[in-house]
Amino acid sequence: MIKVKLRQKPISGNRQALYLDFYPQITDAETGQKTRRQFLSLYLFDEIEHTEERYTDENGKPQKRIVPVLDKKGQPKKIKLNPIDKQHNKETLQIADQIRQKKDNEVNKPEIYTGYEKEQLKIKERGERSFVEYFKELADKRKASNHDNWDSAYNYLLAFTGGKLKFSDLNERFCNDFRNYLLSSPSIKSKAKSLSQNSAVSYFNKLKAALKQAHKDGLLSSDLNAKIDTIKTTETKIEFLTMEELQTLAKTDCPNPMLKNVALFSALTGMAFKEIQNLVWAEVEHSEEMGYYIPHTRQKTGGNNYLPISEQAFSLLGERKQPTDKVFEGINDRDRYYWFQLWISKAGITKQINFHGLRHTVATLQLSKGTDIYTVSKMLGHSNVRTTQIYAKVINQTKRDAADKIKLDM
Repeated sequence: MIKVKLRQKPISGNRQALYLDFYPQITDAETGQKTRRQFLSLYLFDEIEHTEERYTDENGKPQKRIVPVLDKKGQPKKIKLNPIDKQHNKETLQIADQIRQKKDNEVNKPEIYTGYEKEQLKIKERGERSFVEYFKELADKRKASNHDNWDSAYNYLLAFTGGKLKFSDLNERFCNDFRNYLLSSPSIKSKAKSLSQNSAVSYFNKLKAALKQAHKDGLLSSDLNAKIDTIKTTETKIEFLTMEELQTLAKTDCPNPMLKNVALFSALTGMAFKEIQNLVWAEVEHSEEMGYYIPHTRQKTGGNNYLPISEQAFSLLGERKQPTDKVFEGINDRDRYYWFQLWISKAGITKQINFHGLRHTVATLQLSKGTDIYTVSKMLGHSNVRTTQIYAKVINQTKRDAADKIKLDM
């Protein structure tokens, strides 16, 4: 027999939080962990004034607790409640006692519930779970650049919901409202700029992916993801360096010599910044048949691949160290965001190009030199050749622009 008691705990604002106390402890249906308490998210207005007291525990760590305020006689100072607060307390206690009785029946008399009632209880419990917290759990499971994208999507979901969104609140209207929010929202990174449509597409797709996973996990009774439309993407201009610009960059001194090696290595191999940043010497292999190559799993797509690298690219790596040592130790985000732009400017290149543009450069230069699109796709680690086709369009447009440069005066 499990005893289920309704108890109170003082909290800030002169209130008493209500919770259920179990003895012995029970197993929480959601977490699978043993617990003695279940807080009900209900509170009463206290008739005794409380204050927050700070103290140091036996381990020397600062702590705080809620304690009664004492009057001159050393007795707890009482507060006179108004009729509205008294009515609130009365109704809240009735609700809390109903919850206690239900829980008592659930843990001690499960036979009184029909199969339908048990399922309804489970649905209600799942509905009370926070979707925002669930989304964060999914984001934390992602790695590298994919994690960054999920984390950005989480930040916009957090801003839109204020962190308060239960599974029971999820419906098509919410999804459409969130879509409209993304399409009109200022960028979190820069309030002066609006969130780009393609970023909105990416973040909304993360919501759809989370809804799909929640349905698989049994947290949503229907596949809400299938009922909502995606945001249409817009074609963006791909910035890349021409062979002449890349050559100019290679001949220009960089304020950060290591960054120069990293950037040129990316421009010769197509590897992304994060992949180069995490590259260790054990991953740089050599064989008589294949020469130098890097067997790796793309951090963004998870696709397995091996990347042959040229002698020139290998020469940028420097002296070989221990297998677990990073090839480019100490390279960080400031290098790719700040020093890279400084170096580009010093080279006299006026294009709005970032470090990731070096991958675009590899793709466009390889295609322009006649490398087939399938090989380029494999070099870049694309999971689908359609991703690479956008560079073929760039090459065609470049040819079109070149043809238009020659005009005769007829």
